[in-house]
Amino acid sequence: MIESLSQPFTFLNASFWAFMLVVLAGLAATEKRVRMRNAYLFLASLFFYWKTSGAFVAILIFSTLSDWWIGGRMDRSEGGQRKRWLTASLIINLSVLLYFKYAYFIADALQPLLGVHWSQPHAALGQWANAHLGTTFRVDQILLPVGISFYTFQTMSYAIDVYRKEVEPVRSVLDFGFFVSFFPQLVAGPIVRAKSFIPQLHQPYRLSRVEFGTGLFWILNGLIKKIWLADYLAVNVVDRVFANPGSYSGFENLIGLYAYSLQVYADFSGYTDMAIGIALLMGFNLPVNFRSPYKARNVGEFWKRWHISLSNWLKDYLYIPMGGNRGASWFTFISGSFLLSFVLLLAPNTGVRLIVLSGVCLAGAAMYAFPALRKRFSTNVNLMMTMLLGGLWHGASWNFVLWGGLNGLGLIVYKGWRKISPWGSYTRWWHHAVGIFLTFHFITMTRIWFRSGSHVTWDALDTPHDIWTEWFTANAMIEQLLFGFWSSPFGAIVSGYGPVLGLMAAGMAIHCLPERIKVGYRTAFANAPLWVQLGTTFATIGLAYAGMSSGVQPFIYFQF
Repeated sequence: MIESLSQPFTFLNASFWAFMLVVLAGLAATEKRVRMRNAYLFLASLFFYWKTSGAFVAILIFSTLSDWWIGGRMDRSEGGQRKRWLTASLIINLSVLLYFKYAYFIADALQPLLGVHWSQPHAALGQWANAHLGTTFRVDQILLPVGISFYTFQTMSYAIDVYRKEVEPVRSVLDFGFFVSFFPQLVAGPIVRAKSFIPQLHQPYRLSRVEFGTGLFWILNGLIKKIWLADYLAVNVVDRVFANPGSYSGFENLIGLYAYSLQVYADFSGYTDMAIGIALLMGFNLPVNFRSPYKARNVGEFWKRWHISLSNWLKDYLYIPMGGNRGASWFTFISGSFLLSFVLLLAPNTGVRLIVLSGVCLAGAAMYAFPALRKRFSTNVNLMMTMLLGGLWHGASWNFVLWGGLNGLGLIVYKGWRKISPWGSYTRWWHHAVGIFLTFHFITMTRIWFRSGSHVTWDALDTPHDIWTEWFTANAMIEQLLFGFWSSPFGAIVSGYGPVLGLMAAGMAIHCLPERIKVGYRTAFANAPLWVQLGTTFATIGLAYAGMSSGVQPFIYFQF
């Protein structure tokens, strides 16, 4: 375990805020010299990532340099040469991601096929003992750099946008390095697009009185979300129930599942809130990543409100290139082959692999035999593959693939239902209430597999997934929900979980407040006198410090 994970350097550490004071002081000294400011913040971001992931900062630097150089070469090329540079960028980025995030899984899958034991160097494959960054090519020693999925997607989108001529390549390597490594959003998003962020690199530092108040509000809002909602629910119910679902009643499993839906939202959106606030204090605007997702009336709307930067990335760089609503394309077959290879490697035995291949062959035969249905079928295939790949982005686990597949199925069913039902035109309040109720419960049920496949401690963040344990944990919870529910002592459970249930009710009530009310108290804070803002800040920090007495839980999306 690298030291930076055992002693995490995050927004919740006093050392981070000491670092921020130094950053802001340097920012004030360089505010009128944009290039110097960008170089300074690039170095500060590298320091932040080094404190978070140690020597893996070398991977970040490598990704930065390679895509900056390829972007420049691509800009000076046309036709086939331009496409070859894009291909080189995609191969480099995906290779880095596959090796560090999926190598242990691929190695485990290949062991029985090749008769190789990767835990020891193999003579036929050469000596791997002096492999990357002090680790050997052993499944249990390939560590996961924090945030690698986020910054890899960011550099890939830059290369694709340059290829499409949607953005001009960044001429300065220091400016580009700053874009890739900007520390508030580096390790857990939101995923920043070049077309929205790079223009900000060339603007002088400005921070109005209202922007200062708004940034401070987002930091405090995220802090309370993380400590007093996410971490409290994790320690007092979620971690206990998911650690051994079979030892809890079905009702307690349901409470744990509801609590996890609130926890994962408060944890991830809390990090995003703090990242947006910190960036705003430095004069930069990050994209909104959440819009009250549990107020969504259907699955399609949910994915327009949840992890918006990833949803938009998947739509723009996967779903639409596959053909989107227009039908299949060559990229559909490339993506499908890639996904099929992973699914076959994930399969526990040959029987499952044969079933998967048979299903793919039947689907292909149906598309060939019924041309009239081909477009509709292809559109659904594009949608399903996008969600499956989105699930696989979270990690090499059947649970994540199944979670993505269930969300893809939910989107397909909703699209079909919308075409045959007038429900979407209904405007009465109870129509919306029913839609919100059904959507929330569907999303919550899919998280049985998402949470069972997640790492929940600092020590576990960079360890391989235990696929079988994750799978059986999800199955045990489903069994308790189906067969161990009505025998629960409901009154005693409600009494025992009183504080947890009260906090959950309060959290959901605040979440469901009309947007105009949220904007109102946010604006009021941003325009309040400085002494009110500072007093609120110290009170919030004191409240958060009191809530940290049982320890700080890792941000959930650090593992991705």
